[in-house]
Amino acid sequence: MSTLRPAAPTSLVSQPGGLSRRGFLQAAGVSAAGLLLGGCGPGAPATPSPQAQVQLVYQDWNTEWFPPMAQDMIAEFLQERDNLRVFYTPDPDNFQAQMLLNLQAGTAPDVFQSCCAYFPTWAQQGHMLDLRPYVEADLDEETIQDWAPAQYRAFFLPDGRQYALPKYHGALALYYNKDLFDAYGVPYPEDTWDFDDYLEAMRRLTHDQNGDGALDLWGSMIDISWERIQVYVNAWGGHFVDPEDPTRCLMAEPAALDAAEWLRARMWDDHVMATPLDVQNMTTRQAFSAGRVAMVEDGSWALRDILNAANFRIGVAPMPTGPARRVTLATTDGFCIYSRTRHPDLAWELLKFLISKEYGRAMARANFLQPARASLLQDWIGYIRAEYPAQTEDMALEAFADGHLKGYSVTAEAFANMNAVTGLVQAAWDQIFVLGQAPVSMLQDVAREVDAVHRQGS
Repeated sequence: MSTLRPAAPTSLVSQPGGLSRRGFLQAAGVSAAGLLLGGCGPGAPATPSPQAQVQLVYQDWNTEWFPPMAQDMIAEFLQERDNLRVFYTPDPDNFQAQMLLNLQAGTAPDVFQSCCAYFPTWAQQGHMLDLRPYVEADLDEETIQDWAPAQYRAFFLPDGRQYALPKYHGALALYYNKDLFDAYGVPYPEDTWDFDDYLEAMRRLTHDQNGDGALDLWGSMIDISWERIQVYVNAWGGHFVDPEDPTRCLMAEPAALDAAEWLRARMWDDHVMATPLDVQNMTTRQAFSAGRVAMVEDGSWALRDILNAANFRIGVAPMPTGPARRVTLATTDGFCIYSRTRHPDLAWELLKFLISKEYGRAMARANFLQPARASLLQDWIGYIRAEYPAQTEDMALEAFADGHLKGYSVTAEAFANMNAVTGLVQAAWDQIFVLGQAPVSMLQDVAREVDAVHRQGS
């Protein structure tokens, strides 16, 4: 099934808040339903004549900085492609829900980005083009080896389909407030730290600073989210998902329960790790920048915000080593092609440009996005130090790439039916971690429910 995409009056969209995807369709005089009906039917995608001008739609982040950067880079891409127009559109509001509607309706962009638990869900539903034939024909081994193996492997489904390629390599590390460490006489984190060292530092850094009887400084904090908790489970030697069977849940296995209990106890028994309620639902980076927590597990994607907001000296260290192994998160932000694009070959040419070193450098310069390619690491560090020389002079920025370079990064584990699973799991985590109203044994019931979901769907 293909989707007819009429030519737009311009090849590049305006700044965020300008012409939206829906607005583009309306300006072209065709409704989303009309596109679906007009383009549906069997047969191979249309091949344009050499003189025909083809319109591709590329969708990416709707942030202040991304669209201008993308427009400039796309203009370079189009310089020698007179037969091609690329319409850039920012991600819609309520991205996850709206994108699913667009994918199902046949009105999704030709090339787009995504991440997280919903990315493989959409791929499982057949919304992304299988990139294997293009990769095998057009990418050399040097390019593939430049990416973190864990991140690259994350874009394959169990049946072998490859639905995306890396956009950037966001990675977790441990930010720490050097001023607070000095004030309380706590040694800075080192790459030899394990979780006992981490806990000892948290205990020494948790305080009632104003003497009112209530804690107002906590040792550390994490986001209560799929990937962040999974990192703990992996560090304890466990998994959410059976690596050999994506329909089997391992959340009730001893390693997973032990990791969850370690986290729960730090929040609700020791009170050395802040909960969202402790910091009035601040994000991790906000709580750290505000001096509410002395350490925070956050990613390289938070670096600019933290450098801009923090008024103290900042350090960065690799994540501590767990009881079973050292683990850090590699994001699964990737670029993909809509399975119903009318022009897959030209969409591939655009996607190749998006994964190029030139585009990686542009994203790194614009907002310090950590490049997916290891060969761009020093370029990325140079951009950061040039803009924040004093603040980053002694900052070990290489810590963010430690897992990439040393091979201990992991990515989000995905069940065969992520759409049905994520709500069940998040509800349990809210009870256990956010509200402190349930024991981790609750995850045994969740695991049974997850397994039942997959049995019913088989």
